[in-house]
Amino acid sequence: MSKRLVIDMYVCDECDECTVKCDYLYQPEITDHGMRDLRERVAYLLTCRRCEEPSCVAACKFEALERGSDGILRRHNMRCVSCKCCSQACPFGTIYPELTPFYAVRCDYCLQKLNGGEPACISTCAKKAISYREVDQSEADKFHIVNEYLAVRAPTWSKKEA
Repeated sequence: MSKRLVIDMYVCDECDECTVKCDYLYQPEITDHGMRDLRERVAYLLTCRRCEEPSCVAACKFEALERGSDGILRRHNMRCVSCKCCSQACPFGTIYPELTPFYAVRCDYCLQKLNGGEPACISTCAKKAISYREVDQSEADKFHIVNEYLAVRAPTWSKKEA
């Protein structure tokens, strides 16, 4: 079992303003953009309703938003101009405008720098909503495994079959 960056969205959502610092390799002076990226990924994974005909994708004039074969939305940052049309077109309000900035930095999980340490986001999170640890099977009902590097504790929306 490997360690993952773990974000507790219940705690994270209580912040008025994110003070998390990011150790992004290419621009270390940037604050919280890596966290915005992670929050965007989590929102698309856990709160997006996965419409059969996604109006958010149709509303994007720049083809920056697409739905993957797994139904999860992905935003192409190099195409996105942050016009927020996708956010306005979402009938459920699950694309948060503050998570679709024009300038975005992808979180690289600081894996190349760890060597026994921890990413800056963990030590600079005022609410201690971020940790770097193993998520074991006994916690599987509390956490969503996003990928091999990220897990999140958050409410999720699930479609009920009729």
